[in-house]
Amino acid sequence: MQADAPLLDLLGLRCPLPVMRMRAALAEAAAGSRLVIRVNDPLAAVDIPHACREDGHAARLVTRDGTALTFEVRKRI
Repeated sequence: MQADAPLLDLLGLRCPLPVMRMRAALAEAAAGSRLVIRVNDPLAAVDIPHACREDGHAARLVTRDGTALTFEVRKRI
């Protein structure tokens, strides 16, 4: 995981808010930049990667800690 990537803490938010907030953050980010996202919405395991594929970004699951998931998302270039 990239150490200097900003953290978007979405713990406690439920569908569709995590994807909406992720998309808003990525809209403000520079092309090729990375964003670390923490979520605990059970649907996020499917929704985050799916939204990234739709938008052309790359997402990978970094950690799973109980119900919390951490994704690293790279904005498309």
